[in-house]
Amino acid sequence: MKAVKARITRAIPVGSFISCIDNSGAKLLQIISVKGYKGVKRRMPCAGVADMIKATVKEGDMKIRNQIVDAVIVRQKKEYRRANGLRVSFEDNAAVLVNEEGEPKGSEIKGPIAKEVVERFSAIGKIASMVV
Repeated sequence: MKAVKARITRAIPVGSFISCIDNSGAKLLQIISVKGYKGVKRRMPCAGVADMIKATVKEGDMKIRNQIVDAVIVRQKKEYRRANGLRVSFEDNAAVLVNEEGEPKGSEIKGPIAKEVVERFSAIGKIASMVV
């Protein structure tokens, strides 16, 4: 996983419900853990754009429901700052299901995704409809 050039505010804590925006069959995810998170004792782990998470599928197809999956956060409501000074925020929090190597399980992504995700996971950028 490459480093991201923006100062991303980690604003989505463990236990949050986020929407899944690919065509893998999942609709709603609940965050279980954040991969690579190193925090302070008793602090709740949080995720931001371009972070890989473990999540459970709460709504969606019966085949994938109640399974534990890997996902990547592609949008967050809380604004974050890019290196050029631009501040970016989206309408909702959203994720895309991926495998352990970071390659997406679905074949298309609905809506825009952040540029920082494409920097870190280039395979997601190939199927994205719009990169902001």
